[in-house]
Amino acid sequence: MITEPVRIDVIEPHVVECGPTALRIAIGAQLRKLREQQAITPVVAAEHIRGSHAKISRLELGRTGFKERDVRDLLALYGVTDSDQCEMFLGLVRKANQPGWWHHYGDLLPSWFETYLGLEGAAKSIRAYDGQLVPGLLQTEDYARAIVALGHESTEAARRVELRRKRQEILDVRGGPTLWAVLDEAVLRRPIGGRAVLRAQIEHLMEMSNRPNVTVQVLPYSSGSHVAAGGSFTLLRFAEQELPDIVYLEQLTSAQYLDRREDLEAYRAVMERVTVQAETPDRSRALLGAVAAQL
Repeated sequence: MITEPVRIDVIEPHVVECGPTALRIAIGAQLRKLREQQAITPVVAAEHIRGSHAKISRLELGRTGFKERDVRDLLALYGVTDSDQCEMFLGLVRKANQPGWWHHYGDLLPSWFETYLGLEGAAKSIRAYDGQLVPGLLQTEDYARAIVALGHESTEAARRVELRRKRQEILDVRGGPTLWAVLDEAVLRRPIGGRAVLRAQIEHLMEMSNRPNVTVQVLPYSSGSHVAAGGSFTLLRFAEQELPDIVYLEQLTSAQYLDRREDLEAYRAVMERVTVQAETPDRSRALLGAVAAQL
């Protein structure tokens, strides 16, 4: 029995400024906290909004948009009776439902990647290991065009390259994320687009590695076997307490977003170990120069 008014924690303004994806996650976390405070099960909450357990899970993880009616009904169920608080929260819900900048490319993007774009733009730091390709945030237009040509119609290619370039703008924004990329040496040896394109790409990596917000390390063949041999992954960290760290694993037709503590700890440990196995940033820059000179 709810005996006193329930209040909603304030979602900080900088979370709102991070964009709709980050805001959805923060709102979902708040809804989960309110539900748990009242010892209400997901099943009961789902029945209250005429939905399923899966729907409550998606809402609380920020993986889907919100219907205002559902949120209003949930707030009532959780004992939030203050009309000003309810309207404030619903105002944030409306902001979270607004499309992100990538909306204009929606016909090219699967929903699972739209989620990643929102998280990438909201991150404080991005740490990535890649054993196959240069990460999208560090690709030149020609390199990106060569990759896009492998799996998409030529009529879409220009817009897909434009989308990738648009993503890269977060590295130019004041207060934007830091990027720490560890690349297997195989990435530097795979002639995507031909020798000239690859050489220009490697030179671009050298240039980008001089930026204060970008670190590039190369994991050389000489290091032998390594802990990240299982595949590429990205670790996203956010400044806001409302947003948990996330591991992003991209597959051919889908992606996984991991935020369980044990998964995060495992991938953090792998990232720490692979950065130790890789060449230092200075030695990596020298290796990049040597490989470019061979092309």
